[in-house]
Amino acid sequence: MSLQKPVMRGLLGKRLRFHLPIAFALSIMAAVGFKYTVTEPRKQAYADFYKHYDAVKEFNAMREAGIFESVEPSGK
Repeated sequence: MSLQKPVMRGLLGKRLRFHLPIAFALSIMAAVGFKYTVTEPRKQAYADFYKHYDAVKEFNAMREAGIFESVEPSGK
């Protein structure tokens, strides 16, 4: 009893026909998962932060703290 020779002709094409759709499906699932678990909550957090953000109030607080070298604190 002898062993059967392995089929080498067309092996790459046969394996690609099986593995390529799986790779595409997994990559699409990973992209969609990343979008809804990372980017959407991040966008919502930014929207929530800037909804109540007052740039003038923040500037005045930094000016009073003496962070800016070119702007005098209003109390001096």
